[in-house]
Amino acid sequence: MTNITLSVSDELYEKMKRHTELKWSDIARLAFEKKLLELDLVDKMLKNSRLTEKDAETIGHKVKAGIRKRLENDTSS
Repeated sequence: MTNITLSVSDELYEKMKRHTELKWSDIARLAFEKKLLELDLVDKMLKNSRLTEKDAETIGHKVKAGIRKRLENDTSS
């Protein structure tokens, strides 16, 4: 098994030290595994996609504009 070094803030480290019952390396490993599973799923979904990065950006802007409009309507009511 390969070892890696991980940097965390001093504040986070102090909080982690209060919970010596936890194996922080196991928690980090599980988080890495979960993220990689998510990325694998996205890769599979996009494998045959013809959507370009520009298309995705355009869709993202439209979604954000729609959300912003809905929030503005909700706050003005």
